[in-house]
Amino acid sequence: MTEALTQLQRKGFTDGFKLENKKLKCLESGNTYTPDDLNIVEYHRFEGESNPSDMSVVFAVKCKDGTKGTIISSYGTYANMPLITFMDKVKIHDRPNATGKL
Repeated sequence: MTEALTQLQRKGFTDGFKLENKKLKCLESGNTYTPDDLNIVEYHRFEGESNPSDMSVVFAVKCKDGTKGTIISSYGTYANMPLITFMDKVKIHDRPNATGKL
């Protein structure tokens, strides 16, 4: 996961996000975004080496205002369901009429 985050930072995805009050909040600027304000540019899923149930996903998102960053969530058994539900509503960059449905 560290390598994926490093590569995404090199591509300009330098801001961090968290889900707060049903919106994605940029940790650097404090700006908040709805699913319609965002596009998932790429995402990467990872499974823990020692425990297959230790799974996570890294989302690279671009906001309508040009902000680019990442957000990480567990998925599977330990999924952050509010975040996964939010991200399911975000369009995937190369499929403008599709949602992620992760």
